[in-house]
Amino acid sequence: MDDVSNTKRGRGRPRAFDTQNVLSRAQDAFWNGGYAATSLDNLVIATGLNRPSLYSAFGDKHALYMAAFTKALQDTVATLSDLLSIDEPLQQALMRLFALATDTYRTGETGQRGCFFISTAVVEAVGDAEIRESLRLALDEMDRLFEDRFLRAQRVGELPTEADIPIYAKLTTAMLNGMAVRARAGADAQTLTRMGRGLTTLILDANARQND
Repeated sequence: MDDVSNTKRGRGRPRAFDTQNVLSRAQDAFWNGGYAATSLDNLVIATGLNRPSLYSAFGDKHALYMAAFTKALQDTVATLSDLLSIDEPLQQALMRLFALATDTYRTGETGQRGCFFISTAVVEAVGDAEIRESLRLALDEMDRLFEDRFLRAQRVGELPTEADIPIYAKLTTAMLNGMAVRARAGADAQTLTRMGRGLTTLILDANARQND
């Protein structure tokens, strides 16, 4: 029931729609075109709702974008949480992460579109405080998830006791961001895979050097 919203159309006729589906379609529109270049007409076409319905359900374009951003963050956190909770060696966990990122970043209706946050929020963050804060929170949440995973690896001896776990987490987030940019610029799967494998090797080599 929470996923279904009703809005009036025409002379009071109710129209029911799936809010999450509408947000996913809006997210795709913003993701493909960027925030500034995505017009209300684009959003009307993408969502299948007319302007009055969009305004009634979500407010203006900015509010719809923020709702789509929130959904994207919730989906990302859920996906990462599931992936990082798997009981497997750190190397496998990281390579699984980067493989998923490679597949995700290279998809798109009109071309490789990278990461939703990086592709839509980075440019707008300079002049829009709300988007800037949301982007910061998204990056911080990713850092937190990676930090938790690295701490687990440290407890079982996969990382040295003196490892700077918060920095490892930020480097992993930064690698994903870099892969997203490269994908949007047309990088192939092999390039993105090598980037992820390179960071994995650097992180795990720290433990190997300690044990030498």
